[in-house]
Amino acid sequence: MGKVYLVGAGPGKIELITLRALALLKTAEVLVYDALIDAQLLTLVPCECLKIEAGKRGGKESTPQTTINQLLVAYCHQGKRVVRLKSGDPLIFGRSGSEISALIEENCQFEVIPGISSALAAPLFAGIPLTDPLLSSCFVVVTGHQPEDLDWCTLAKIDTIVILMGGSTLELIVEKLIAQGRSPTEPVAIIRACATKEQEFWQGTLADIVEKTRNRSLSPAVIVIGQVIQARFMSQPLPLTGKTILVTRAMEQSSEFANLLETQGAKVVEMPALVITPPSDWTALDQAIANLVGFDWLILTSANAVEYFFSRLSELNLDARALCQLKIAVVGQKTAASLAKYHLKPDFCPPNFVADSLVAHFPETLTNQSILFPRVETGGREVLVQELSEKGAKVTEVAAYQSGCPSEIDAIAQYALLNREVDLVTFASSKTVQNFHRLVTQITENNILEGVAIASIGPQTSKTCQELWGRVDIEAQEYTLEGLTRAICAYYGFPK
Repeated sequence: MGKVYLVGAGPGKIELITLRALALLKTAEVLVYDALIDAQLLTLVPCECLKIEAGKRGGKESTPQTTINQLLVAYCHQGKRVVRLKSGDPLIFGRSGSEISALIEENCQFEVIPGISSALAAPLFAGIPLTDPLLSSCFVVVTGHQPEDLDWCTLAKIDTIVILMGGSTLELIVEKLIAQGRSPTEPVAIIRACATKEQEFWQGTLADIVEKTRNRSLSPAVIVIGQVIQARFMSQPLPLTGKTILVTRAMEQSSEFANLLETQGAKVVEMPALVITPPSDWTALDQAIANLVGFDWLILTSANAVEYFFSRLSELNLDARALCQLKIAVVGQKTAASLAKYHLKPDFCPPNFVADSLVAHFPETLTNQSILFPRVETGGREVLVQELSEKGAKVTEVAAYQSGCPSEIDAIAQYALLNREVDLVTFASSKTVQNFHRLVTQITENNILEGVAIASIGPQTSKTCQELWGRVDIEAQEYTLEGLTRAICAYYGFPK
C-alpha cells in the first residue's frame, strides 16, 4: 500500500519546515508541490523522486483541484510514498479538505503534517504581536480571495484581523470595514513574501493604505488590521541579517560554525567539501602506538588527528593512560577541545593557533626530541616537519586519516550558487578551497564567485584562495571559527 502525506512547508525559509517534514521529503517517491514553497525544498528529495508542480496562483493558469486529487490517488494506488507539499499549514486555506475526501473515498492511507502558517509567521517577522493585554484580546484569520462572501459586520468588531490572499481585493476590504464602522484611522500593516529575502513591509491606515501600495505587487501578502500594530517592536539588527553565507566544511563536521553565523543573523548554507576517512594502511600508526615509550612529544594539528588517533588507540585496547610519559602539543583551540573529550590537556599550544608558530614558540629545545606526528595521509603541508627536523628533532610521521573530495556538490549549495543567492563563502582550510574549486568547476565554467565575498580563516588558506580565485576579501585576525565570525561581522560594518 502507498501512502499520501499532506505536509506543511511553512511560510518561506527552508529552515522553517518541521523535522517530520524534512524526514518525509528525504524519502519521498512522488512530490506534488505548491507554488509558494521555497524552491530549495525540492533539493531535499531523492534524485529519483518524481516532482510535480501543482501550485495555484491567482490570475495564472493553475492545475485543477480534481486533477491534483486524481494524481494523489493514482500514485498512492501504485504503492508510492507521496508527499503533497503545501505552503504554510495544509489545513489553513490549503484546499486539503477536497484532497482528504478523495483519499478517503478511494481507501488511500494518508497523514497530515502541520506547518507554520504565514498568518502567524508574517506578523511575527514584522514585529507585530497578534495579541496584547491592552490592544488585542483576540484575532481572526480570514481569506480575502472573495471578500463579498465574508460577514464584515462581525469581523469589524474583532480586535485584530489577519487576511490572507487579500492583496488584489485590498480596496474592497477597506471599504467593507469602514462601512461597518471601523475608523479610517485604524492601523493597517501588509507583509509581502514573509520569511524570504524579498520580504516587504508597508504600514498605514484604512484611509491611506490603498494609496501607499498602489501599483505594487501584493502577492503573496498577509494583511494585519488593528490597534495592536501600535505595539510593533523593531528587533535590533544583527550584523549578518539578510546575508546568505555558504560554509565549506568536512562531510562529518558539526554545525558549530553555522551556529556562530546564524547567531549573528546570517542564513547559512552548508556545503561538504571534505570527506574524512581512515588511512589506506594502519600499519605505521599501529607500530608507533606500540612504541609510545620511545617518544617525547605527541603533536596533533587538527581535530581529525585527535579523533582518529584515539579511535585507533581504543581499537588496540589502550586509552589515554598509554600517553602518561608523553607531552602533547596541539595547534588550535578546536584541537585542544577535541583532546579535552579524552580528559587530557595539552602541554603546549602555540599562541597564534597555527602550525607555523609551533616551532618558533616550542617550550623546549628541539634537539634530539623524539616526536610522533599523526597526520593526514596525503596533501598535508611539509613545512612543519621540515622546520622541526632543522631544529634537531627526530619526527616520525604516520598516517592517521585521509581527506578527499566529495564525488559531487551538495544539491542545496549548488542551487544557492547557481541562483546567485550566496553573498559570502567561507574556507577554514586550504583543502576546502581546493575541493570547492574542483566541485564548482564541474557544474559551470562561469566564475561562480563573481560578486561573492571570500572569507579565509588564516594566511595559508588565504594563499590558496589567491592561487585559485585571485583574491581574498576577509581574513581572520585570530585563526579560529570565532575569529573568522568576528572578521565577517567587521567586513559588513559591525561593530561600527
